[in-house]
Amino acid sequence: MAKIDVMTAAGGKAGTADLDDAVFGIEPNTAVMHQVVNAQLAARRAGTHSTKTRREVRGGGAKPWKQKGTGRARAGSSTVPNWRGGGVAMGPKPRDYSQRTPKKMKRLALHSALSDRAAEGNVLVVDAWGFDAPKTKDAKAALSAIGAEGKVLVVVDSGDEAAWKSFRNLAGVHVVTPGELNTYDILNSDVVVFTKDNLPTAPEPKAKVVPAAAPAPAAEEAADDDVSVMDDPTVDSDADGEANPDDDTPFGPGSAHPLEGGDAPSEEFTIKGNADSMLYHPPESPFYGRTIAEVWFTDAETAEAAGFSLPPSMQNDDDADEADASDAEEEA
Repeated sequence: MAKIDVMTAAGGKAGTADLDDAVFGIEPNTAVMHQVVNAQLAARRAGTHSTKTRREVRGGGAKPWKQKGTGRARAGSSTVPNWRGGGVAMGPKPRDYSQRTPKKMKRLALHSALSDRAAEGNVLVVDAWGFDAPKTKDAKAALSAIGAEGKVLVVVDSGDEAAWKSFRNLAGVHVVTPGELNTYDILNSDVVVFTKDNLPTAPEPKAKVVPAAAPAPAAEEAADDDVSVMDDPTVDSDADGEANPDDDTPFGPGSAHPLEGGDAPSEEFTIKGNADSMLYHPPESPFYGRTIAEVWFTDAETAEAAGFSLPPSMQNDDDADEADASDAEEEA
């Protein structure tokens, strides 16, 4: 850390103080300072300016004169912008000029401004002002004794009312508390004067809180009996001592795994099954050619015994066929 002399209000030396490198020793970021200062100045604007548009001004309800025959230019309304007393085209309206500035950007701009003043030797530190009562003459003499010339920014403690009242009437002197210190006031002044007690330092980084390890999840319960054996590799469906997917009959006798590519293991397997939807498709099904079999069955009875069913559209067709057959038997 850099060292700086601490002076008394009379101009004498009262020791030294450390300047935090994180506040007074960084490379000034001009772009950030410019953006923060613009935001500060924009926030000062009241934004109460307002002009009237052509619909807001008085009059304009009647055509000023007839369209032809007067020798004058045609006119339809007295509220047009090119007439005296008319509305203002694209004039200002009340608005909020404030800009959102992140806290980290404000902090960087403040430290950049302080570092710039410190690099030029324009940061002064006083041990204490020691004013018993407000007196502008004593404040002027103290600034002269410590060598503060030009525009001076004096940072006084919030409870030091005597010092604040002593400096506030001096021309070219601006007084702020440590909480009011900002980038614009620093850059707008030639010298910044602190006391030893309010000399800013960088805040200590917060310790990272490591969350406690979450308890290990409990072991999942055994799968229910109605879980598809195609989805449960622990099921031994054919009691051969080997669990799926090594079983030759995953859904009981008359079922088989498809070959690589989904083909049937032999010619006797003609029914395609889908384990996800629990539907089976015979060769006459419109979905037969588009279905990749996850399991093959020898016949429809075997598929239904394993819990599979026809697609709903085919079930409706079967119901209609049964109804037609029943009607034919009644007529016979």
